[in-house]
Amino acid sequence: MPTGVCGCCGPLRPRYKRLVDNIFPEDPKDGLVKSDMEKLTFYAVSAPEKLDRIGAYLAERLSRDVVRHRYGYVVIAMEALDQLLMACHSQSIKPFVESFLHMVAKLLESREPDLQVLGTNSFVKFANIEEDTPSYHRRYDFFVSQFSAMCHSTHEDPETRSRIRVAGIKGLQGVVRKTVNDELQAIIWEPQHMDKLIPSMLFNMQDNEDSERAGEENPASLAESCFRELLGRAAYGNMNNAVHPVLVHLDNHRLWDPNDFAVPCFRIIMYSIQAQHSHHVIQQVLSHLDTHSKNTPRVRAGIVQVLLETVAIAAKGSIGPTVLEVFNTLLKHLRMSVDFELGDGSRRNSASSLSSTRTKESEERIVQNAIIQTIGFFGGNLPDYQRAEVMMFIMGKVPVYGTPCHTLDTVKIGHQGTKRIQTMLLSSLIMVTSEFKCKTMCAGLPMAFLEPLCSISLMEDSELRQLVLEILHNIIDRHDNRAKLRGIRIIPNVAALKIKREKISKQDVVFMKKHGQQLYRHIYLGCKEEDNVQKNFELLFTALALITIELANEEVMIDLMRLSIALQDMALANEENMPVLIRCGIMALVAAYLNFLSQMIANPPFCQHVSKVIEMRNLDAPYLLPEHVFREKCVLPESLDRDAVGLYFQTADLAEALSVPGYNVERLAIPYIPQVTVLYIVGKILHRCKQTSRDRLPRRKSFVDTISLQVDILSNSLPDQSQLAEEITFETLKKAIDTTGLEEQERERRRQVMEKFQKAPFEEIAAHCESKANMLHDRLAQIFELTIRPPPSPSGTVTVTSGHAQYQSVPVYEMKFPDLCVY
Repeated sequence: MPTGVCGCCGPLRPRYKRLVDNIFPEDPKDGLVKSDMEKLTFYAVSAPEKLDRIGAYLAERLSRDVVRHRYGYVVIAMEALDQLLMACHSQSIKPFVESFLHMVAKLLESREPDLQVLGTNSFVKFANIEEDTPSYHRRYDFFVSQFSAMCHSTHEDPETRSRIRVAGIKGLQGVVRKTVNDELQAIIWEPQHMDKLIPSMLFNMQDNEDSERAGEENPASLAESCFRELLGRAAYGNMNNAVHPVLVHLDNHRLWDPNDFAVPCFRIIMYSIQAQHSHHVIQQVLSHLDTHSKNTPRVRAGIVQVLLETVAIAAKGSIGPTVLEVFNTLLKHLRMSVDFELGDGSRRNSASSLSSTRTKESEERIVQNAIIQTIGFFGGNLPDYQRAEVMMFIMGKVPVYGTPCHTLDTVKIGHQGTKRIQTMLLSSLIMVTSEFKCKTMCAGLPMAFLEPLCSISLMEDSELRQLVLEILHNIIDRHDNRAKLRGIRIIPNVAALKIKREKISKQDVVFMKKHGQQLYRHIYLGCKEEDNVQKNFELLFTALALITIELANEEVMIDLMRLSIALQDMALANEENMPVLIRCGIMALVAAYLNFLSQMIANPPFCQHVSKVIEMRNLDAPYLLPEHVFREKCVLPESLDRDAVGLYFQTADLAEALSVPGYNVERLAIPYIPQVTVLYIVGKILHRCKQTSRDRLPRRKSFVDTISLQVDILSNSLPDQSQLAEEITFETLKKAIDTTGLEEQERERRRQVMEKFQKAPFEEIAAHCESKANMLHDRLAQIFELTIRPPPSPSGTVTVTSGHAQYQSVPVYEMKFPDLCVY
């Protein structure tokens, strides 16, 4: 009876169940029954409305087999599901997919590595299927979490651990491919999913244990490939969510110091994303640097080096408004680094903390060098039009004495910190201006850039002056001639240097007429500083030579000759008590430059005069030539002999040599006098006041002291009318002859004036100058009132008396006319 009942009820089962049961053999080792699988596939294709029931029944059997640990039937069920999934593409496949994903989830939840790998492989096959219609309700949250957990597998067996991690990475790759192109699955880019996806890939990229494995079997290479694919699919609005987890991962695993992984990671990011999205990455790194502004120096240096890598790649394209933001943030952190370094050094004075202070300073130097390298490299890779703006921007951040600096507060860091910032910013400007080829000098050296640059060049610090000269070389040299002019020397044959030169343009002619005096003043006043070394004179010689090559016409050449003669006269007169070495260095500079200039002009009489002077110096005064004066064992005289006319260049001989059409030799007779600006004087006064407050060592009287004394003496020594009207008597003559007391008074008055300009506040000095300017203005107004009056007229002039207008006529015979008007 039981047998009959079974035989009667068996055929009553639904056909899809019978077809599903038939694909399972009695022994799971035999595998899937292919003939019955073909029948099931044909039935599913013919009756797609049955797909959901087929999937549900297969899921039921698979769940039962998983619980009973009959893994052979589990493999057969998943194989059947894969074949049905690949064969059916109708709209009815949606319910079947739900059953399929439910079965994959069952496999991933198991603790068997083989089942996890099996479920992952099935999911990857499903991810590669392009569905005709989008899914409105399907979510992949569970799969993201499960695959991410597999990527962090810590299985004891290395081989099994590697298999699970590779499966997890493939699963994440499948999720990415399935969701990024579906607008309805944009939720995958939300932070809760990116915070799992990105760290899982980075963890495997970082932990490269199986480096000998190749291709997809290597978790590190597979994770990198998936990481690149994810970033390449990131849209404009998803960049921040994709980059932020990278920064958090580097923080959590302390990968900024050392940054051996951080730099290649961001290199991958920059080359994987679309070029127009580069500024998003840069902004993220900049904000992260602000977040770590108080972290250790090595961490900040690691972030800056990553920023260097990103901007180096982004600079090759267009990064929009991020350019100035990058520089502004970097300069802010540069200022903070100097503040940290000097602040810690001033607070740690005990002997026990001396070593830690030095370590802190060296680490802060690493940060500063990284920032400078980033600024210079970024600016050097920008197009010329953006590079000019960056040069102006950096120049505006350089603290200059006598000018307001609103961007960098240098009060707290003092003179040493200010000098450090100046040095580093100028060093970055050298990198920015390297290979900068401006079409016109007005574009390369605008007034807003040239004025503060020249102000820095006149500070009493040889290193700063050297940096300024190198910046000028980069901008002026547009034909790469600087390398041929290195070193100050008497060049025997300038033609052998093969100097590249073009005819000066009209724009450059206009530039030299407007701003040439600033360049001359910069060179003239830079030569007379006491701390000049050989490199300063070499850079000055190169600057003069480059101006001659790039910007000199006949008029400029005459001005350069006047400048050279003025330098020679300054060294001979020695009104400021310069050391003998500086005076001889100036003489050597003049000789080297005039030798170069004479060969550039190619005027035989001019060349003969220069050669004659150089030969005389070789015989009688080799210390006046650059090849000898900068040697360590060069014997210098106590003073220069002004009577040895043959050792010096003569203005009359130069004028006679250039008496050819094109040169205005009459201008050679006009002595060159530098046009010192008020900004320069104020800057030197402030700089001297700062130095005086630090040390009161005796030193020579500077140029600004001379100017200040002359101004005060001249203004106070003007005789008034009472003195002019004084009657000359015997007593007055006796007082005039007796000058012993007057000399003491004069010295005392000079000392008081110098002390006033050195110690008085800037406001008091400014008020003093303003009062003199007002007095001069009043005197001029009186003169104009006396001279500019309407001439007398026979018709009369109008005068107002008691509120009534009255006319006063002048007879013609009483009017006085000039002789030329009377006939």
